[in-house]
Formats: sequence, structure tokens, C-alpha cells
Amino acid sequence: MSDTAEQGAPRASAADLEAWSCPAPLHPGEQVVMGHGGGGRLSAELVEHLFLPAFGEAASTATPTDASVLELPGGLRLAFTTDTYVVQPLRFPGGDIGELAVYGTVNDLAMSGAVPMALSSAFVLEEGLELDLLSQIASSMGRAAGRAGVRLVTGDTKVVERGHGDGLYVNTAGVGVVPAGVDVRPGRARPGDVVIVSGAIGLHGVAVLSRREGLEFGTDIRSDTAPLADLVATMLATDLDLHVLRDLTRGGLATSLCELALTAGVGIEFEERHVPVPEAVRAACGFLGLDPLHVANEGKLVALVRAERAGEVLEAMRRCPEGRDSAVIGRVTGEHPGVVVARTGLGGTRVVDRPMGEQLPRIC
Repeated sequence: MSDTAEQGAPRASAADLEAWSCPAPLHPGEQVVMGHGGGGRLSAELVEHLFLPAFGEAASTATPTDASVLELPGGLRLAFTTDTYVVQPLRFPGGDIGELAVYGTVNDLAMSGAVPMALSSAFVLEEGLELDLLSQIASSMGRAAGRAGVRLVTGDTKVVERGHGDGLYVNTAGVGVVPAGVDVRPGRARPGDVVIVSGAIGLHGVAVLSRREGLEFGTDIRSDTAPLADLVATMLATDLDLHVLRDLTRGGLATSLCELALTAGVGIEFEERHVPVPEAVRAACGFLGLDPLHVANEGKLVALVRAERAGEVLEAMRRCPEGRDSAVIGRVTGEHPGVVVARTGLGGTRVVDRPMGEQLPRIC
């Protein structure tokens, strides 16, 4: 870059950070890439710069969360969500695409404080898919729905030509009821809140990758796929005024914290050594050059809780099977709004950002 600026053009000073930004707007002729579905910055840009402007007024009340809460006459509040699952392989250590679809949708509802009630299930089947495998996955969905306490009430099935469907895609939508007095959303994050994670991170992403790529890590790493509604109910019974809940899926813990900080306009600081990372996951990520903070989960959540109630909430979480390894990892601060900072094991600090796309494609 030349030391002299073009005549008449403004120059950015070293302190003018805004002038250093390099946004990536969507231009005509660009194409969708895998990173657009990874839950990172490309996904966010696709929503912000393409879908929301295209939807116009119809999306004016859309929320930056996985489930939207709808106010109905009579004071009833319904949470509504939808998701599509395209994971490969269809079966992986600790789960399959069927139970993943049920638990993922249930968890999205639970993160709004809702009691999940009913789900739809729609299938895109590729010609040639073995009916025995389809039966196993459908049965898995039924068992998962029973465990999560929801009903599968409606659905749809489509078949596409061989070579056009990757075996099986599953779409689910869900509804739940938000109890009176519950107000759980990113905008309620406040400086001083304590950050709690419900257990060990990185298991789902590594489990899927190990099966897909035929990798052996010297130990059996299984997905953490699980329903979180009972854990959330226990937390709300302890402190009805929980501020924020977020399940850790694509992009891992790092992406969830970054999105919460940006949405709420607060800073988040956490201690890396307090984040529960299983040694097997740490070793696998070290071998593959991955950051465990960015690896996907399917049965973990992060909560922002009032400091004065954090101890009681943590104790209650540890009494639940899905929260027995819960840990306090950090706090919310009024400093550096929108930025997440991690304190390293050596005592230094580093800024944690969302990945551009996703380290491990097709994990949900």
C-alpha cells in the first residue's frame, strides 16, 4: 500500500478502526458456499444482507434467536422454531440424524424458556435409500420424542432422484408454551452476569468427524446429543429470572458467546482453563488443528445468570444428568461491548471471534 493517499481521498489514521473494517456484502453473481451454512460470519451475513431485506416487512419482527416467542390473545405466549438437518454420516457415535433433529428442535424451544409441546417432521429421501435404515432413524425419532416429552403431530415426505439427496434430509418445526413470568432472551444480558456452561464441549463435532473420516483417536468419543428442556426447567424453578440461555451447536461455544455479546451490546470475558474440554477432545483437536471453542455441540447450553443467584443455579444444574459437569467460566462486562475476550492459561488475553464458516461441515 502506498504511503501517499490519492488526492482528495480521506486517509485512515492508526486509531480510526472503523476505516479499517472490510465488510463482505453480498453482490449479484456470487454463489452459495459451504460456509454459508456453518453458523459463522458467512451465515450471519446471508441472513442480514439477503434474507431479511428480501422478506421485507414480513420479517420485521424476526428475532436473532433460534426460536421466536409469539404473543397470543389472552396472554398466552408460544415459542416457535424450525430447523433442517443434513448431517453426514446419517448415524454417528452416540446418535443419528433422527434423534438429532428431535433434540435440536426441542433445545431451541427450551432456550426461550418454553416447555416444548409438539413437533412436525418432514423428510427428503433420496431414491435408493435402504428402507431398513429409514425405519431405524424413524424409530430413533420416536424414542427421542418420548424422552423429550413431545409429540410428533404432522409431517411430509418427498423423494428426489438418486444422486440428488445425500440419502436423507430431515426438517423439524416445533412449538412450546412460555410460562408466565419467564423472559429469557439475549437482550436481557447485563454487566455482572455470570457465564455458566452446562458441561464438556466439543464432543459432537469430533464424534461426527471421526466416523465420517474414519479417524481413530485412541478412545471412544460419542456425541453429546441430548434434550435440555428438563435442565432448563430445573434452572427456572431455581431462578425464574434467568437472563439468557443459548444451546451450543454450530460454531461451538465461541460463536454462541460472540453472538450473545453482539446482540446484547455487552462484553463477555471468560477463563479458558475453566472451560470443560475432555482430554480426548483436546487431543483430537490438537491433532486436527482445530480450536475446541469452535467445535459443535448438541447437548450443551450456556447461561447468563445474575451473580447473586449463580451459585444456586449451578448447584441445581449439577443435580441434572445433562448438567452434572456444569461450570462457571466467566462474566458479562460493560467494557468492550460486542467483544468476547478469553484469558489464557499463561495469564494473557485474546479476542475470541466467530469463524468465517465452519471448521467441521455438515455436523447437524
